[in-house]
Order: sequence, then structure tokens, then C-alpha cells
Amino acid sequence: MRKIFFILFVSLFALTSCKKTNETKDTYVIDNYTKQEVDIEMRDGIKLYTTIYSPKDTSKEYPILMQRTPYSSRPYGIEMRTKIGPNVHLMKEGNIIVYQDVRGRWMSEGVYDNMRAYIPNKKENESDEVSDTYDTIDWLVKNVENNNGKVGTWGISYPGHYATVSTIDAHPALKAASPQACIGDFFFDDFHHNGAFLLSYFRAISLFGTYKDTPTDSAWYSFPEMKTQDQYQFFLDKGPLKNLNEFFQYDKLDVNATASKEKIDDFFWKEIVEHPNYDSVWKSKGIIQHMDKVPSSVATMIVGGWFDAEDLYGPLETYKGIEKHGKDNYNTLVFGPWDHGKWASSGVKNYVGNYYFGDSISLNYQTQIETKFFNHFLKGEGNKNSGLPEAYVFDSGKLEWKSYDSWPPKNVVKEDWFLSENQKLTQNLTSSSKINFISDVKRPVPYSEDIKTVFTPRKYMTDDQRFAARRPDVLVFETDVLSEDYTLAGDILAKLKVATTGTAADWIVKVIDVHPADAEENNEGLQDHLKMSNYHLMVRSEVLRGRFRNSFEKPEPFVPNKKTDVNIKLQDVFHTFKKGHKLQIQVQSTWFPLIDLNPQTYVDNIYKADEKDFKTQTHTVFTDSKIEFSVLK
Repeated sequence: MRKIFFILFVSLFALTSCKKTNETKDTYVIDNYTKQEVDIEMRDGIKLYTTIYSPKDTSKEYPILMQRTPYSSRPYGIEMRTKIGPNVHLMKEGNIIVYQDVRGRWMSEGVYDNMRAYIPNKKENESDEVSDTYDTIDWLVKNVENNNGKVGTWGISYPGHYATVSTIDAHPALKAASPQACIGDFFFDDFHHNGAFLLSYFRAISLFGTYKDTPTDSAWYSFPEMKTQDQYQFFLDKGPLKNLNEFFQYDKLDVNATASKEKIDDFFWKEIVEHPNYDSVWKSKGIIQHMDKVPSSVATMIVGGWFDAEDLYGPLETYKGIEKHGKDNYNTLVFGPWDHGKWASSGVKNYVGNYYFGDSISLNYQTQIETKFFNHFLKGEGNKNSGLPEAYVFDSGKLEWKSYDSWPPKNVVKEDWFLSENQKLTQNLTSSSKINFISDVKRPVPYSEDIKTVFTPRKYMTDDQRFAARRPDVLVFETDVLSEDYTLAGDILAKLKVATTGTAADWIVKVIDVHPADAEENNEGLQDHLKMSNYHLMVRSEVLRGRFRNSFEKPEPFVPNKKTDVNIKLQDVFHTFKKGHKLQIQVQSTWFPLIDLNPQTYVDNIYKADEKDFKTQTHTVFTDSKIEFSVLK
């Protein structure tokens, strides 16, 4: 099971999964680096396990590149990694590479807290991840031989979060940080999207919520066994979320005991269940609220993928937060046609799911962007004249890179498109009529047509959406065939006007690029049952749990049959709908089992809802609903 973990959390994928193509590549690290393992003591006495790879050539000084991770800095002992650092170029040109198990994980002491809250005004000996990072850097620059006094941090996914953390109240030696696919706030990244629970992450819960308080070099957690290859049916059969509690009872009670169904040993699952709203627990764990504490002495390069199913909110909001508060900061954005962490891949062909975006995209990024960034600030002059653009972004429709001096680009305007009758998407309001559909809790709309189980979902972000468009509980609105290119650059706001016969509902909006009927069939990576002809490429999608339409802190029910405003922010895109294509919007109310099933009857806590609370309802979308696009002119 541990292999699954390393494959799916790409921070380690980037370090361990490259195929051994020749003997030179396999032995490069052991031939050119020495390895040292140390326990670095924090200000409160807790010791953090740290691995240091130093170049054998001691004739010059090197910067330190550090990654802090909850996913293990192993191999432990004399064995060495076959690849170290952000990419092979930074490994081969020489840097001191450091990995550290964060507090409470693997070989480090202490007790782990998932997204440990930042403490702004710490008392003496009080610690958080910010102080752990500061203390680690302080020890490294004072104790590691042949370092040049400059430190850079990087990481993908959760390690990306720790790279962001490193910039807060940063140590003076920290000169460059690259948070990549970085978690920003757990109520909007990964396990939640706008208040909806990402049920598809169910198997990952125990990875973060199984308690331990002693160092270990072996996994102390285990993953739930679903014993099926059909996760849609698995979750449908399980019913209400509270029936999943049994998977998070690590000290089993008598199955006949009354308390057993309510018992939860996993501290992360318990946190999710007991805090369904955006309360002080989730707010305290967010890091993007503290971007005003990133000093201008730290250069930042935020990296993400347009089709990252796990962490799209985090990198975009991290970049925007630093931009808002750090007027004097060097802060740049790189977004490419990648899923979670794919930019660290050594593969030549760049696919996300079925969709092909080109060759050598990740390799060129590693050479031309990432390596240049770290070299400039850790080995070079370190000024703002890095030679890199402010925003280096990939147009996922035209399949080409563009550079801008801001993101979104300055020449972006807002344009509204109305969800009109007869499946039309129009720029003029033609009526204010009703379009009804039945949302059946026994037949929710699947998020993928594949029969599968996944650890965390990825492929669906570019999946062909024809299967959904042909369901009666998915509303479709599309333009005529476009007579010229139409480029979206920035965020999207769906301003829905809706009603329901019930008191609760979720609302999902998808933005889709409908390819022409005569599209070339030259995609070797396409699933056998699909064609590029009329391919419905999902460009962006998002859910809002309707109870949070006015406040994530204070949920409220719908009034049955009352016309109600529901605004859904969809994350940024950079996509050209080319001439000959169509722009389509899909609206639905279930997305299963990507997100959990809404009872469609208001209850205070969906995690504790009963079977009787789940009701089929009729939903209405009014044709004065509109989608506000950010359009590049």
C-alpha cells in the first residue's frame, strides 16, 4: 500500500518514480554526493529528522535547497535516493539538498497536526511550522560545511504548503521559495471545495489522521479496503457519510455495541465530521491569510497546473495574496497544462487523462524556468532582473505558452453570457423562464464514466463530458459555432438564479470546449471508446454547497420553491475556444462520488445525516442566470 501512497503524492513521485534508464543515472547521487542524517533540535526541544546531501566536490560553496515533507525523507540509513532536488539539472550542477520529516511524521519527534496553525505572536519556546522552518534553516547555515549562506525551498502539494510556510516571517538566509501545487486552505483545497466534502479523497483520510507520537521508519497507518473496483456503487451502497465511521475506528469495539457506529479514532476524520462549517478550526489552518508576512527579501515562484484536481485554489490564491500585500516582492506565477505535480515528470509526452497538450512541456519548464529561478537567486545576482516573466502561462486551447507582466493580463474585460432557453448560451437576456430537472439521490450524476476506484481523482479534469450532457439531470447551454477565437484569462463567476422543492442542494457548473465534428483523430492517448470528433473537453468546473451561498461560516436552508441567488466562483483558466469550436456550460446538482451526496433536505451537519434525510427533489434554473467570464482582448 505504501507504493500507492508514493505514486499518488507527487512530491515523492518527482523524486522516486523516474525509470532507471541507464547505470550512470542510477548512480549519480551516490557517485557525487555524501549523505548525512541529523536530528535538528527546535526551540521547544523537539528534534526533527533531517537528511543532507552534500556535493563531494568541496572546492566551492553551494546554496542549500530544502524540502520539508510529511511524506518521509527516506530512504533512511546508508541507502541514498537516485534523484534529489527539484530537477535533474539542479542536482547535477551542484547544490546542497536537504529533506526533513516535519514534526510528528516518520522519524521526527512530536505530534503531527494536519495543517498546523500559524501562531503570529509566539511566546518563548512556542512553536509552529514557521518556527520549525526558521530553526532548521538557522541550524543548516551554521553547521553544514561549504554552504554559501543562501537557502531555497521547494515542494509539490503538501511539501508545497511547507514551502509557502517557509516564506512567513522568513529567516534572513531564505532567498528563494517555490511553492508548487501548494495547499492554501483545507476548506477550499483537497478535502473540501466550497463546503462540499470530496468523497473521492476518502481513502486518504487515514494518511493524515492516524495518531503517532514516536519516530518510526515504517508506515503506522493503513488505507481502507473497499473490496470493489466500482467506487460509485460502493459509496451509493454505503449511504450517509456517518456509515464511513467504521473505517476510522482503529481500536475496534464490539460490532454490537451501540457506541461503535459513532466512535472515531482518526483525528482528521473526527475534525472533518465535527466541523462542517468554515469555523475557527479551518480558518486557523489556512496559510493564504498570512501572505502579508512574506518579506521582500524572499523571491517566490508559484507553480501550478490548470488541470490539477487536488490543489488549484492554493497556488492561485497564494500568488494573488503575495501580489496584494507585497508590492516590493519578486513574485511570479507559472501555470501549465498539467495535473497534480506533472511538471516534475521526466516524460516527454504531456497528457492529462485523455487529452494531449504537446511534447517536452515539463522538461522545458525544468530547464528554462525552474533552474533559472533558483540559480539566479541562490547563485547569481539575486535582483529582480531574473530574465523570467511575471506570469508564464500555457493557453490550453491554443497549446502555447504566453508571457505577461501581470496575472490576469491587464487587457482582460468581463463579459456575461446567459443560460437561455433551448440549450442556448447567449450574450443577451431573452427571457426569465424556468428550466426544471429532477435530482434523484438514488441515481446521482457520475463525475466520470470510468468504472474504477482511485486514491485521489485526477483524470476527470479533462474528461470528455458527453456522457453527462446526455443525462436529463444535467442542463446544457452552448454557443453557436464560434466564428473567431475566444480567449478566457482569469476567474469565472457563475451567477445562478435557482430554486428547489427541497431545503438543500449542491450546484455544479462546468465550462466545456466542444470540439468540431471533423476534429483530427490523431490522439494516441485517447481511451478506445472515445473520439476527438465532438470531444467535450472540461476546461473548468466547481461546486458550491448551496447552504453556504451567503456565508461559509453560517449555513442556511433554501426556502422551497423560492427563486434564490447562488454565486459560484470558478478558479482561473487560460484557454482559447478556437474558431469552429463551441463554448458549453453544464449545470447539475450531483457529482458522485467526487463529492458526497447532499441529502437535499437541510440538516445541521451532513456528516451526521440519516438515511431518511435523503430526498429526491426537483430543481429549477432560471434563464436570467449568467456566467461572467474574464475575456482577453
